[in-house]
Amino acid sequence: MEEKLIGKITHYYSHLSVGIIELSDVLKAGDTIHIKGHSTDFTQPIASMQIEHATVQEAGSGDSVGIKVSQKVHENDTVYKVTV
Repeated sequence: MEEKLIGKITHYYSHLSVGIIELSDVLKAGDTIHIKGHSTDFTQPIASMQIEHATVQEAGSGDSVGIKVSQKVHENDTVYKVTV
């Protein structure tokens, strides 16, 4: 399994369980990501993502996307795309 750095968490909305990722690379719905930080370390698939409350299938470098996260995340946690 390989991992490629694709962004970092810039915000977390605890009441929604949504993390905002500032992307430095392409991310698509269906991709699997690994979020890692000081007290964060988990992998999950991307079921859906949004930009400005609009659902998108793909986002690229420079975009900030919101995704539902299965665990709490923190600002500056790093986000990796997992490839097999």
